[in-house]
Amino acid sequence: MDPISNMIIQIQNAGPAGHDQVLVPYSKLKHSVSEVLKKEGFIKSVDTLTKKGKKMLALDLFMENRVPKIKGVKRISKPSKRIYKKFSDIRAVKSGYGALILSTSHGIMSGREAKRAKLGGEALFSIW
Repeated sequence: MDPISNMIIQIQNAGPAGHDQVLVPYSKLKHSVSEVLKKEGFIKSVDTLTKKGKKMLALDLFMENRVPKIKGVKRISKPSKRIYKKFSDIRAVKSGYGALILSTSHGIMSGREAKRAKLGGEALFSIW
């Protein structure tokens, strides 16, 4: 299974279920994606902890009056079909209310940062 898809679906499903924290298995890629989501304002904090001998990421979600800030996610590039975008092809997600997460040569970053730095890369997913 795809670890990035699993992570973003867990984050999306936690909100309507009433959870304000999500635990996902740790990896460097997931940690850097989580840091970008924190920078973009979709999650409050990212903590690394060990539970039963396994390293985990604890993601605290933003809730506004018990309503999750994350309404939806869409996986763009999949293991079966990779999607790459030039910096000129990067567009706003949901009229600027969402974010596109890219894997560039300078690391994981949001679409806004990549466009500002004139970098393209693999479009991982969009979130709003």
